[in-house]
Formats: sequence, C-alpha cells, structure tokens
Amino acid sequence: MKYYLNVLKNYATFSGRARRSEYWYFALFNVIFAVAAIMLDRAFGTNFSFETAAGPIDLPYGYVYAVYALFILLPSLAVLVRRLHDVGKSGWFILISLIPLAGSIWILILMCTDSLPGKNQYGFNPKGIGNYDEIDELGDYLAK
Repeated sequence: MKYYLNVLKNYATFSGRARRSEYWYFALFNVIFAVAAIMLDRAFGTNFSFETAAGPIDLPYGYVYAVYALFILLPSLAVLVRRLHDVGKSGWFILISLIPLAGSIWILILMCTDSLPGKNQYGFNPKGIGNYDEIDELGDYLAK
C-alpha cells in the first residue's frame, strides 16, 4: 500500500526512476480499487446503460469507476514513465504500446525487467545498487 500512496504523492513526477516493486504494487492496488469502484457502481445502480436497436446494453462500470479512472490516469502514466526510465528507456517509449499486441507485450517485458545498476541519464538506481557516484556526490555536497 505504501507504494500506491507513494505514486499518488508523486502523481505528476515524470522524472526519476521507479523500481519494479513500486510499479507492480501500484498496479495491484489499482486493480483492487478499480474492481471496488465497479462493485460500488453495481450496488448504487450507477452503471452505464445504453439503448440500441438490438436491445439495451448494461456496462458493468459507471460513474464511480469513471471518476476513479480519471483520478488515477496521470499517476499511472507517471509511474509507467519512471519505470521505463529505470530500465534505461525514454518515457516516449510508452507510445510503443500503440502497436497492437506486440507493443503491449514489449511494454510488459520492460516492466518485468530488472533495474539498470548504478546511475543512468534519469538518476540513481532506486535500489541503491551500483550507486558509487552517489557517494562521491554526497561527499562533494557535504564539503560545500
């Protein structure tokens, strides 16, 4: 849960790096809360329904889910971009998911890939592995 709250605190932070655990725990709690929002829509009777020529269509989600989805959209994009930074890819790599099937599979593989050790162009490794430059920079900072 702390990772979910951490992502919400950094809701519009597209710089830096995010560990695998931060991304996947956020995804887990996001699914749990989305299902809870759908269940609330069903309980309150606020789910969307449309009349068509073939008959009525009742969608399983409604206004509560729509508000939650809008609320979580920006933090979801931000943590995805930070996760891409952690594996050494640009945030624009998110656009590869627009390629049907292959793009989604490639993004999934990148989300499962371990962090690059040490510092990269997006910052230090959030795990602290290989951050030898961090010690030098800390020493320079303390010397000032």
